[in-house]
Amino acid sequence: MKKKYDVVGMTCSACSAHVDKAVRGLDGVDDVNVNLLQNSMTVEFDESKISENQIFEAVDKAGYKAQNIGEKQVSNVQEDENEHKKKNLILSFIFLIPLFYISMGHMMNWPLPSILLGHENMMIFVLVQLCLVVPIMFINRGYYIRGFKTLWNRSPNMDSLIALGSSAAFIYSLYATFMMAYYLGRMDMDMTHHYMMQLYFESAGMILTLISLGKYLESRSKQKTSEAIEKLMKLMPSTAIVLKEGKEVEVAIEDVQIGDVVIVKPGNNIPLDGKIIQGHGSINEAMITGESLPVDKTVGDQVIGSTNNLDGYMQVEVSHASNDTTLSKIIRLVEEAGASKAPIAKLADKISGVFVPTVITIAIITFILWLTLGNKDFHFALNCSISVLVISCPCALGLATPTAIMVGTGKGANLGILVKSAQHLEELSKCDTIVLDKTGTLTEGKPQVTEVYPIGVSENDLLKYAGSIEQYSKHPLAKAIHSYVLEQGLSIDSLDHFEMKQGLGLVGNLKGEILLSGNRRLMEENDVDLSSIEDLYKELSSKGKTPLFYSYAGQLIGLIVVSDVLKQTSKHAIDCLKDMNMNIYMLTGDNQLTANAIADELGIEAIGEVLPQDKEKHVRDLQEKGHRVIMVGDGINDAPALVRSDVGIAMTSVIDIAIESADIVLMKNDLQDVVVAYELSKATIKNIKENLFWAFFYNVIGIPVAAGVFYSIFGWLLDPMYGAAAMSLSSVFVVSNALRLRFFKPKHQIIQIRENRKKEEKKMKKVLVERMMCEHCKAHVEKALNAIDGIQATVDLEKNCAFVEGEVDEATLKQAIEEAGYTYKGIE
Repeated sequence: MKKKYDVVGMTCSACSAHVDKAVRGLDGVDDVNVNLLQNSMTVEFDESKISENQIFEAVDKAGYKAQNIGEKQVSNVQEDENEHKKKNLILSFIFLIPLFYISMGHMMNWPLPSILLGHENMMIFVLVQLCLVVPIMFINRGYYIRGFKTLWNRSPNMDSLIALGSSAAFIYSLYATFMMAYYLGRMDMDMTHHYMMQLYFESAGMILTLISLGKYLESRSKQKTSEAIEKLMKLMPSTAIVLKEGKEVEVAIEDVQIGDVVIVKPGNNIPLDGKIIQGHGSINEAMITGESLPVDKTVGDQVIGSTNNLDGYMQVEVSHASNDTTLSKIIRLVEEAGASKAPIAKLADKISGVFVPTVITIAIITFILWLTLGNKDFHFALNCSISVLVISCPCALGLATPTAIMVGTGKGANLGILVKSAQHLEELSKCDTIVLDKTGTLTEGKPQVTEVYPIGVSENDLLKYAGSIEQYSKHPLAKAIHSYVLEQGLSIDSLDHFEMKQGLGLVGNLKGEILLSGNRRLMEENDVDLSSIEDLYKELSSKGKTPLFYSYAGQLIGLIVVSDVLKQTSKHAIDCLKDMNMNIYMLTGDNQLTANAIADELGIEAIGEVLPQDKEKHVRDLQEKGHRVIMVGDGINDAPALVRSDVGIAMTSVIDIAIESADIVLMKNDLQDVVVAYELSKATIKNIKENLFWAFFYNVIGIPVAAGVFYSIFGWLLDPMYGAAAMSLSSVFVVSNALRLRFFKPKHQIIQIRENRKKEEKKMKKVLVERMMCEHCKAHVEKALNAIDGIQATVDLEKNCAFVEGEVDEATLKQAIEEAGYTYKGIE
């Protein structure tokens, strides 16, 4: 059983590592995936060995709380959490600002009330700070509750570091307060003043407030990482108009059953997946497929739930319930991909498991070494120790991978590319070889009959035989021939027997004789003589055409040529893949001559006469040569090859995106999206590496500085307040860096934008004009130029020129300007 749960209380990667370890160690648990970003946990377990309560207890012992997924949407939960954090942050600053002003005022020569100045008011000065810091600690008490609880359970996390750091600052300040009172009572003003200068109340308050500020900014940023899912969720309609007994009834979307007929009016969203049974419409599917142009649909066409009907009236028979629509499947895939972990994250996970205990150990060693070997006082040693605790940031480590994965997979969904897991996204970026199926991948997949060659029978008779056997097959070539026969108005017969030979063709029994339809191999296996058409066959194959052979009663009766044209984007996509240094192979069941003709047009290598079951072998052969292989196919006949490949990409209809054998699904059925997916994987993995580098670099540099390693050499010493600020900013930086992926644009789109811009610039001509003296002159020239058909012109009097947009020859411009009474000086 595989189930997802909410986990409450996780704040850093150490938290997720402890939860993972606690659950993974249970007998009966097969796999665990804890996601810090979504505060969730997916567990695969054997119900016969372990119960959900045992899983909950294990999480509880680790210091956290697991529960079933709540009813609220993720966005609402995040919004409530953000509001709570914002409220606490404002309250913290209300007390922190006067605390900071009072504590630092006497050192910065800021004006302070007389009641806080002088030796006689030292205790008032301290007690005011104490009264201001206690509310800050109470407001942010969650850090202490979670931090000390996880510390007690021997699974310390980031909250433990904050709790220890701020508590140490507060307790030592409290100790200094009592020592002040002791020496003040004995009128020892020097010692009283000495301890007054060793107060850390403002540091304790500043640590908590700055960490809370960082957490609030981080939470706000994290909310943006799930924008893709939120946008998809908002597309789902809540009601539908159902036709019942001839009347239109509005019902909740959950109450619509498969087989119900829903009404879709102009401007409305289609509530659920289904088939048009009456009417027509122009459908905007951009939110699902990423395709900007609307698609015209009519009776018999499939439509996708949540897409928008721009124009037309339709009655749609529902084919999928609300929890099984194309959109709901997409949302599930995006959520699962966002919650998954890339292999690159394993290093961060391993480090996070031991990070906090290591930091606590470093802080203790720092304190002891400065106090003993460093010959520094207690105040100095404590300052360094607290700085080590508060500057360490396991949050940045924990957020480095999931934020980038969430944004990257969400961006992919917006572009019509569904990635099933982070592992596949990372693997895609490492691939160097791509294997392409031909039909439906490189070609339109909608073949048409182009030539008919009867042998020993009339053309109509050949077509009747062909239609009789092809009517039983669902292969694209069979459908094309069957449709062609019907278009000719010819009648066809029923077969007594029909059998499909995988990768060869069709075998039937008509009027007691064997009727064959298929490739050359099928004919040779049935001893059909092909010598009479050998030259014709070679000629057709060399031109990239697909000839199908037909025989009846053991005699060849003709050839029917079916052609499947290349998609418009295939050539450009192949060129882009070549620029990426990809090794490209095309696998097809066509004969080698036909395959070579198509491959030569694209400039790639072709492997022809490949049976569907043999495609997997060719992929395996490439892998054994050391290549990382992408297989691109339709997800049905290519399933074994898709599974065998390092990354399987299915090009398919969005009506059925649940293709188990594929790792990535392209909803637009466009080879160009393979290029986009590869570019996106590269960009996402690069972003993850940047985040991990920053997180590691920050801690590698930050902890030694905080510990005072460079104090003896450069005099560098870090105040705990700055350490807390740096800790918060590191997490915000990592999340913000991941959010840059939202602006990812495929390279071909960028090139297209630049080309369009250049075209626009070329259309705009700067025409130099002399003798213009005033606004009247300007008006005369503009009028003369705008009188030319297809031209828009504006005149700049100061620059003595006119800006002309539109196609026009130079002679026409010169004539118009000179006839207006001015001097034409050429185009700049």
